[in-house]
Amino acid sequence: MKVSDMKKGQTIMMDGILYVIVDFQHVKLGKGGAVYQTKLKNLTDGGIRDIRYRAEENIEEAFLDKRNFEYLYSAPNEHVFMDLDSYDQIALDDDAFGDGAMYLKGNEKIQISMYKEKPVVVTLPNTVDLKVTDTAPEIKGATATNQYKPATLETGFVVQVPPFIRVGEKIRVDTRTGEYVTRVKD
Repeated sequence: MKVSDMKKGQTIMMDGILYVIVDFQHVKLGKGGAVYQTKLKNLTDGGIRDIRYRAEENIEEAFLDKRNFEYLYSAPNEHVFMDLDSYDQIALDDDAFGDGAMYLKGNEKIQISMYKEKPVVVTLPNTVDLKVTDTAPEIKGATATNQYKPATLETGFVVQVPPFIRVGEKIRVDTRTGEYVTRVKD
């Protein structure tokens, strides 16, 4: 594929390593031709590389197979998922799953992108609803000000919440930032 055809979020193969295009910019140089300044994220270790390509260069596009999975459970250093189409189960270690275990309690739907039948990207839902299992008592008359308190959720994850949140309530947490979003009414 021509460098000029690339898009953000696209997956490419370079030197046998998978990268996702985080950002790119078309730069016109003074005397020479145009170049594309790209920012690539390594899907193996998460590292970021800045690479400059000439406009006439070709890059190898890698096609990922995006599949829907259901999170089943976690064991020490292992997380088990079931493919919703084939019912096959796969296990990912802590490094491959990242901090996803903090947000999932079981039976949640997630997307796993596979490359040559190997999981490379785990995509969590943007938000999850979790129950508060431990927090300081509610402060009477408290409103949503800048005073936050720690709350332990049913998965063991600790998040900062407003002072009016009580034990037993469900809250919505953003999995991208790890922050409290809102209280959830049942």
